[in-house]
Amino acid sequence: AALPPEGKPRLLLQSCCGPCSSYVLEYLTRYFRVTVLYYNPNIQPRDEYDRRLYWQRELIRQLPTPEPVDLLACDYDGQRYIDAVRGLEREPEGGARCTVCFRLRLEETARQARAHGFDFFGTTLTVSPHKDAQRLNAIGAELAQQYGVRWLPSDFKKREGYKRSIELSKQ
Repeated sequence: AALPPEGKPRLLLQSCCGPCSSYVLEYLTRYFRVTVLYYNPNIQPRDEYDRRLYWQRELIRQLPTPEPVDLLACDYDGQRYIDAVRGLEREPEGGARCTVCFRLRLEETARQARAHGFDFFGTTLTVSPHKDAQRLNAIGAELAQQYGVRWLPSDFKKREGYKRSIELSKQ
């Protein structure tokens, strides 16, 4: 696909927190105009959600990137997560509850990407060694078809991405 007239394509990047987004932003801002979407109804209680949002803002403010990174912060909606995973409370970490949570967050990202005219949507979640990149990419690809916005497949933990995110977070 051709680049937009402004040069770099626009990417809406779902992020769970500042530390996980550090390496991903360092890497992706070379290729995209990035807006971070902070939408994480699974993060509870509200104080923890707000604390992570604060540190996400700080990281964006302080991280040297080739061009500015914007932030789109969604209102806290913990009840939406609780409703989505009802009946899955006893599922093990990495099980069906995680799939529902991934879909919830990525679907909101796809919806926002379409509404705001982004070229791509993606997530920082694949930087974590505890998150299943294949599952995330499958959900993202499915939602790309549904919402008509291109999914950016990723596995940011590869090539020392997770290690680099830890280094950047200490700075």
